[in-house]
Amino acid sequence: MTSERRKRGARSRRRGRLAESLAVLFLRLKGYRILERNWRSKLGEIDVLARKGHLLVLVEVKTRGDAALARGAVLAPQRQRLIRSLGHYLKTRPELAGLDLRCDMVAFAKLGWPIHLKDAWRPEV
Repeated sequence: MTSERRKRGARSRRRGRLAESLAVLFLRLKGYRILERNWRSKLGEIDVLARKGHLLVLVEVKTRGDAALARGAVLAPQRQRLIRSLGHYLKTRPELAGLDLRCDMVAFAKLGWPIHLKDAWRPEV
């Protein structure tokens, strides 16, 4: 791997961590309680798990050049992986099993406010 590719990768990881931190702050300001951040299991990673009332929300955070690109960035294989991870998470937290589920996305473009895409796709856990 070239030095330039490593630098780009490091910048991308920093940008992703910053976007996740901003997404958490944004969601808190909207009344969500953050349960987990960067939750990992053998099945995958979930960026943010939040709760609002009787709703458990899986949140995928994406940064792209514009919001339309961010919206299309979660393809079917990743959605399936996220849903499997959510199912595993619920097995570890049985007290949350009765909550309604929703999969959201917080998208960041290079300029502008974050966009909260509620119900970005349907969980089938």
